[in-house]
Amino acid sequence: MHNRTTAIVALVGRPNVGKSTLFNRITRSRKAIVDPTPGVTRDRQYERVSWKDHFFMLVDTGGIDDNPEDAMVEDIRTQAMTAIEEADIILFIMDGKEGLMPADHEVINLLRRVEKRIFYVVNKIDGPEQEDELLIPFYELGVDQLWSVSAEHSYGFGTLMDGLCEALPDDSASQEIPENTIRLAFLGRPNVGKSSMINRIVGEQRMVVSDIPGTTRDSVDTLLSHKDKNYLLIDTAGIRRKGKTREKLEKFSILKALAALGRCDIAVVLLDAEEGITEQDAKVIGYTQEQGRGLILLVNKWDLVADDKKRQVQIMEEIALAVPFVGFAPLIRVSALTGYGFKRLFPAVGSVYRQFTATFPTSALNRLLADATEHHSPPIYKNKRLKLYYTSQISTAPPTFVIMTNSYKGVHFSYQRYLVNRYRDGLDLDRVPLRLLFKDKKQQRSRRA
Repeated sequence: MHNRTTAIVALVGRPNVGKSTLFNRITRSRKAIVDPTPGVTRDRQYERVSWKDHFFMLVDTGGIDDNPEDAMVEDIRTQAMTAIEEADIILFIMDGKEGLMPADHEVINLLRRVEKRIFYVVNKIDGPEQEDELLIPFYELGVDQLWSVSAEHSYGFGTLMDGLCEALPDDSASQEIPENTIRLAFLGRPNVGKSSMINRIVGEQRMVVSDIPGTTRDSVDTLLSHKDKNYLLIDTAGIRRKGKTREKLEKFSILKALAALGRCDIAVVLLDAEEGITEQDAKVIGYTQEQGRGLILLVNKWDLVADDKKRQVQIMEEIALAVPFVGFAPLIRVSALTGYGFKRLFPAVGSVYRQFTATFPTSALNRLLADATEHHSPPIYKNKRLKLYYTSQISTAPPTFVIMTNSYKGVHFSYQRYLVNRYRDGLDLDRVPLRLLFKDKKQQRSRRA
């Protein structure tokens, strides 16, 4: 399922040319099932997109800057530079109604110097009759192809998306990866020790190791064989560039993490024992759950607090407080420097992966649901008792179950949490995210009709 790269596609352009509208149009998910994941805040600047079996990570650079209203050329320049460095494909958006502006020329001069696929998109063109007239000023750019769209009314949108998907990098690396490989992405802030952690794992295990070029220019995936199992270690360290773009690159480094999440089974998030858990750590952990990945937390540099019992207790309490929504994730104290705690990593990976990919017979699930409702009746909603008819598993990775009801709106958050806990206990799913979705039975019927 994860045999694919997740390329990063960046939207670049002046404020008010319609980047956000296009972003919303591309990312609009038509999910039939409501999935309320508690404890996860949605950050609309990045979104994983699927279009006709192609996947990519879309970023709106307007959102990356702290003040999208600020039309300063310098600001747009910096955003564009950052996107150019970190993205695989760039969608440069211009405004068909306003024509070419000096700030557009600024960015175009930057874009001409890079060897990346760039789509020159002219927005706010509502139909073919407007194209002839509004595109004229843009021909002076002398680019191979102009893509005219209306983000608002979706004119030209399908053509642009098809063109974009054709340009996505081909995942040739996955051909070399054996079936049933467990994919682990190592995430964490710069300097937390991701690369030394991977080196320590490789060194400790005396494994068969082969390097596979990663999806981004500056990452290498490592394939390991250990006790008859294969593991792909995805290092998201990336190259950190010093200097003025530091702050903005910090936000882009989350993108690297997100792209890696798109192709892993288990996210291994490294925290720093000396610094404790930061807001960015919590955000990345939130993203792992938004994308439904297995999760293992490693508190690295434990050697630095080995003699300070008070600090040890404090760190563990801070983590529990900052990310209460991932209480199920194994938490392992390690030191990449000394090798402390490493022997616990692979058993934890094994148990998380087993649960992450587990399947259950429908009869056992229905027994579990009947027991749960008998033990604690569903609530009353609009003067009617909520009925839960039957349940089944609709996917693994993570284990996802649907429950048919007479009104999914009547499932109160607290009752949903009760059922999730019953499923966790009854199915021994204590170390992975578990999704429970509710669907109305009559909706099902009308859809078939």
